[in-house]
Amino acid sequence: MPSIVLVGLMGAGKTTVARLLAERTGTVALDTDDAIEERTGRAIPELFATDGEAVFRRLEADVVSGLLADDVERILSLGGGAVTSEPVRAARDGHHVVWLRAGPATLIERLGPDEVARRPLLADDAMATLTRLEEEREPYHRRVADLTVDVDELDP
Repeated sequence: MPSIVLVGLMGAGKTTVARLLAERTGTVALDTDDAIEERTGRAIPELFATDGEAVFRRLEADVVSGLLADDVERILSLGGGAVTSEPVRAARDGHHVVWLRAGPATLIERLGPDEVARRPLLADDAMATLTRLEEEREPYHRRVADLTVDVDELDP
């Protein structure tokens, strides 16, 4: 059974939209960051800080690939950088991928100051980092997305 896979930068609303879609469709919503934290018993910021991004991305690819390989229909929200991994991009074949696209200002507003401070990638300059991430990841998002939804002016 194909799943719906939500991709986009942090703060785009993937987890929120996944939960709403799951309620409306009678399926299950699952956030891959939550699945990683459950598997490791550690928070994502801790994994980044102690093990580094490369180790985190390998773990993320394993989790996403496993979830998309089974025959369970679900709404899956991927971490913001998951699309940078070739195994993740390959695992999405046969599933419906929706890119929730939002600009950096919207992302910062939605995340809020506490969440921005909690995320290691945003520690120095959130606007500059999100602008850079948007530019770096856009080609990946375009490549995997079956549907793009501009969410800057939308609520969930």
